[in-house]
Amino acid sequence: MAATTQNARAGAHPVRRGRPTALAVGSAARGSTVLLLGDAVAAILFAAGIAGGVAALARGMPAWPWALLMVVAGSARAAALWGSLRLGSRAAATAKSALRRTAARAALRRPSGSGSVGALLGAVVDEVEAIDGYIARFLPARQAAALAPMIVLAAIALASPVAALILLGTLIPFIGAMVLAGGAAADQSRRQFDALARLSGLFADRVRGLPVILAFQGEARETERLGQAAREVAARTMRVLRVAFLSSASLEFFAALSVALVAVYAGFALLGQLPFHAPEQLDLVRAFFVLALAPEFYAPMRRLAAAYHDRQMAETASARLAALDAAGTPPVGEGLAVVAAPAIVFDHVTIRYPGEDRDAVGDVLIEVRPGEIIALVGPSGSGKSSVLHLLLGLVPAQEGRVTVNGAPLKEIGSVAPFAAWAGQAPVLLAGSIADNIRLGRADAAPAEVAAVAAAVGLEGALTRRVGGLEERLDHRGGGLSGGERRRVALARALLKDAPLLLLDEPTAHLDAAAEAALIAVIARACVGRTVIIATHSTALAAIADRVVDLGAAA
Repeated sequence: MAATTQNARAGAHPVRRGRPTALAVGSAARGSTVLLLGDAVAAILFAAGIAGGVAALARGMPAWPWALLMVVAGSARAAALWGSLRLGSRAAATAKSALRRTAARAALRRPSGSGSVGALLGAVVDEVEAIDGYIARFLPARQAAALAPMIVLAAIALASPVAALILLGTLIPFIGAMVLAGGAAADQSRRQFDALARLSGLFADRVRGLPVILAFQGEARETERLGQAAREVAARTMRVLRVAFLSSASLEFFAALSVALVAVYAGFALLGQLPFHAPEQLDLVRAFFVLALAPEFYAPMRRLAAAYHDRQMAETASARLAALDAAGTPPVGEGLAVVAAPAIVFDHVTIRYPGEDRDAVGDVLIEVRPGEIIALVGPSGSGKSSVLHLLLGLVPAQEGRVTVNGAPLKEIGSVAPFAAWAGQAPVLLAGSIADNIRLGRADAAPAEVAAVAAAVGLEGALTRRVGGLEERLDHRGGGLSGGERRRVALARALLKDAPLLLLDEPTAHLDAAAEAALIAVIARACVGRTVIIATHSTALAAIADRVVDLGAAA
C-alpha cells in the first residue's frame, strides 16, 4: 500500500491531575447493634435476678424463680453477643469482597509503571483485610456505646438516683481521657500501618525478584533491608500498644472507681452511716441491683475501646485504598458499542508518566479514519507505545482530547472491550499455551487456536514440547523465548474478532524471512479493521495506509 508521512510532534504541557474518588465503606451493622442493645437489657434482667435471689434468701423465700431469671438472662446475653459477632462478620465479609474487587480494578487501571507489585498486592489483600474489624466490631460497638450505657443508667436511676449520679460523674473525666488517648492512638496507628504496608510490599517484591537477587548474590543485602523494615514495624507496634494500654488503664480506672463509689454509697446507706442526707432510702433489693448493674454501665465502652484500634487501621487503610482508586484511570464505560472499524482522533494530546519531569509524547495530532492502517514510527522513547497505552487506559492524557467515533476516551475509559492488543512485553498466565491464546476469545475451538498458532509461527515452540498447545506454562512463561511470547500475544490478538487492532513491535527481533511471513499474516488480519501499529520496521510500516512519524525522542 502507498504510505504518506505525517509529523505529529510539538511542545510540552503541564501535568493535569486526575480527580480523586472517595472510597465508601458501607455500614450493614444495624442488626448487630440491636443485639448489643439486647445484651444491655438482658444485663438488667440478670442484675434483677441477683438482687431478687439475695432478697429471697434473706427472707427465707424460694429463690428458684430468680435463679431461673438469671439463667434465661445469661443465656440471652450469650446469644446476643454471639449473634452480634456473627452478623458483624457476615457484613464485614460482604464489604471486604466488594472492596477487594474495587481495589483490584483500581490496581489494574493504574498507569503503567506506577507503584510496585508488592504494594498493590498489599493494598488488595492486607489493607482490605484491615476493614474487617471496623465493620464487624467497631461500628456495632460505637453505636451500642451511645445507647446501651443510657439504658443501664436509666434502670439504675429507677432504683437509686444517687448511684446513677455517681456513675454519670465518673463518665465525664473518662470521656476526656479517651479523647486524648484516641488522638495519640490515631497518629501511632497510622504510622504503624504505613510501616506494615512498606514491609508487605517490600517482601512481595523481593520474593518476586528472588531469582535475580540470588543470581547477583544480593541475598544478604536484601535480608538486611527486610530486617530493618521488620524492626521498624515492631517498634511502631510497641508504640501503638503503649497507647492502647494507656487507654485501657484509664477506662479500667474510672470503671473500677465508679463501681467502688457505688458500693461504698450502697453499704453506708444500708447501715445508715452516710455523712450526708440522701434523698432516698435504699433497701437490700435495690442496693444489690445497683451493685450488680454498675459494672455493666462501662461494658459497652469497654467493647468500644477494645475495637478502637480496628477503627484506626480501617481509616488508614481507607485513605490508602482511596489514593489507589484516585490514581487509576476512569473505569471502562458501558455506553459505547463498537461493532465496526472505529474512527479515532488524537487532538493535541500530551502524555506524561507519573514521577517524570518530561512528556512521553507531546501535542500529538492524528486522525485515524475507519478501516485505516496507521504505522507509528520514530526512535525508542518517542512515545509510540505510550499512544497505544493511552487508548487502553494504561496511562492518562494530561492535555488534549481523544475521541472514538466521536465519544471522548475519558468517558469510555478504554478501548479494550472492542480492541485486540499485542504488546512488547506480553503477560502470560499460569496455564497451557492454548489457554493463553484463548484469552483472545474464550469460546474459540481447538482447531481455531491451532490455526492461529501456526499462522504466527509457533510451530517450533510446539514441536519442542511434549504437550504441544496443552503444555503447561508457569506465570513467567518459562521455556518460551521473548519472540515466542510475542507470537503468543499476537496469536490471541488475531484470534479476537475485534474492530480495532493495536500492535506494539510485533516483528521485533525476527530475521528477514520470519518477519516477512509474519507481516503477511498481519496484513490479512488488518482487513476490515482500524489498525494502529507501533514499529521500527520499515517493512511492516510499508503495509500501512499512512505512516505517522513521532519525531525525536521525548
